[in-house]
Amino acid sequence: MIESTKAIVLSSIKYGDTSLITTCYTENYGIKSYLLRGVLKSKKSNIKAAYFQPLMQLQLTANHNNKGTLNSLKEVSVSHFYNAIYTDIKKQTIALFLAEMVYNSIKEEEQNSDLFKYLETSFLWLDTHTNCSNFHLLFLLNLTKYLGFYPELNVVKAPYFDLLEGSFSINNKPNAVSGENLSQFKKLLGINFDVLDQVDFNAANRQAVLTILVQYYELHLGSFKKPKSLNVLKAVFS
Repeated sequence: MIESTKAIVLSSIKYGDTSLITTCYTENYGIKSYLLRGVLKSKKSNIKAAYFQPLMQLQLTANHNNKGTLNSLKEVSVSHFYNAIYTDIKKQTIALFLAEMVYNSIKEEEQNSDLFKYLETSFLWLDTHTNCSNFHLLFLLNLTKYLGFYPELNVVKAPYFDLLEGSFSINNKPNAVSGENLSQFKKLLGINFDVLDQVDFNAANRQAVLTILVQYYELHLGSFKKPKSLNVLKAVFS
């Protein structure tokens, strides 16, 4: 069936000598993967390999098959052109890392308009704002609202945060965060990107909170794999 939808590129891998397999999160159909035959060779096609960089926002017309199978693209255009994500080294590194995180976190082939809107607007914010050193941290925390495990805030003053339960506790448990790391983690709770410049993380704080968030994802998503780009991100923001 030929269908049109907005999409955000999460992964592109080379297939053979001339083709790509790309996975996108689409507005209307959730996760979809596409086989782009000959896209690395053809210069005349209106579908360009450059369209499929991490987090690129596209408008697709596609032939969608049964779930779990590769689909084919008929037409592709860029729906939002980024000005800085692919030229600023920090933003480029964040984009690569977050594309992997989203790819490893979302598997559903079903519509979730609220989640798509969050992704779309968040990445546009990243592109247009200069203070982005903490963007990936708040993005990952707030993404858990759409994945179903945002922290419970009813006893936020408790001395421990249980990563497995996603709640604050007066009891220390094997997967609990406490002390200085917990104090830093709490700075992100309940805020949006517009006040992100008020969060005063140093490099060590940033690394500690990132480690907490990645562990949080690992504990709550059974098929989650730690991103290969994690070490690159840590190096850029160290």
